[in-house]
Amino acid sequence: MLLWINGPFGGGKTQTAYEIRRRLPGSVVCDPEHAGFGLRRMLPPELRGAGGRKPLIEDFQDLVSWRQGVVEVLDLALTRHDGVVIAPMTVTDPAYFAETVGRLRELGHDVRHFTLLAERETVLRRLRERGLGRLLAYATGKNPGPRRESWAVEQLDHCLERLREPEFAEHLWTDRTTVPRTADRIAVLAGLTLRPNDEGALRTRLRQAGVGLRHIRLD
Repeated sequence: MLLWINGPFGGGKTQTAYEIRRRLPGSVVCDPEHAGFGLRRMLPPELRGAGGRKPLIEDFQDLVSWRQGVVEVLDLALTRHDGVVIAPMTVTDPAYFAETVGRLRELGHDVRHFTLLAERETVLRRLRERGLGRLLAYATGKNPGPRRESWAVEQLDHCLERLREPEFAEHLWTDRTTVPRTADRIAVLAGLTLRPNDEGALRTRLRQAGVGLRHIRLD
């Protein structure tokens, strides 16, 4: 089974994916964003926006190679891995959605798609909190590179509008719930059983901060 977790940038996809992995034995996270950033890094720095230049490619999802590569790798993972595969990835273009999620279904895989939604102010607050994580990374010697939060904010209204459409169901509103509870809801809807969440609040915050730091993009 593939759990594709969609949602706006800053909507909690990655945190939810790793919460499910933590509590679902045998599950793995396969992040399609890795393929996109790898393709982007193949470009010379000046063509990917270094030095304040306009990037040649605004969104790596526009690359056919990304869409085809994601399907190929997830098809391989689903075929060879004996467990649930989790893919946290924002996709708002209906054609690209058909070429990725739709194509995997055509290949015969059990794909459960969920969109995490929240009010605009909630997502903006989460993006600000993610920005604090970048400051911490810088203070500990990492170089977070150009801020992606500004790009995420620019895309926010479009994402929220598109992702509310019926084709991007199942919709889960997350304004008034926690990441562990969102993971629980996904598991119930997908017919999965997670281990009980026996973490304390402090440990949960520390672990989630670690997940956030590990997923700061360097370019």
